Amino acid sequence: MILPDFKAFPRSGRILGIDWGVRRIGVAVTDPDMNFVFVRDTILLPRGAKNHAVLVADIAEVEKVHGIVVGLPVRGDGSESETTVMVREFVLQLEKETDLPICMLEENLTSVQAQSEMGRTRVSDLKERLDSESARVILENAIAMIKRA
Repeated sequence: MILPDFKAFPRSGRILGIDWGVRRIGVAVTDPDMNFVFVRDTILLPRGAKNHAVLVADIAEVEKVHGIVVGLPVRGDGSESETTVMVREFVLQLEKETDLPICMLEENLTSVQAQSEMGRTRVSDLKERLDSESARVILENAIAMIKRA
């Protein structure tokens, strides 16, 4: 079920964070107490792949999470882009693949923040890790909101 905010979102248990992309999906997960966030391997998708939601639902099952947070990219002025629409469509598909609560968290510049926190990194490592590091940033922001709600 898609939740409008974090008020009814689980307060304990592992949470999955997703940074969705057409070619790569960044993945991060919390510990059961939501104190730590761990990055997972980025999901690399072949051109034209349509099974994004199935892949994420499978990861949620393997990781035994209690909820999913998906970063919702918005422009600096808060308006929506074509990517925002694609992420919303992905979340609707994900809702069909899992019974877990799903919450979207508006985000922009998470890749910039993640890259800054990664420090000096080889370009090949950056491409390999940036999306999951962005998912980590999204999940850390979500945890702060969950604990405040």
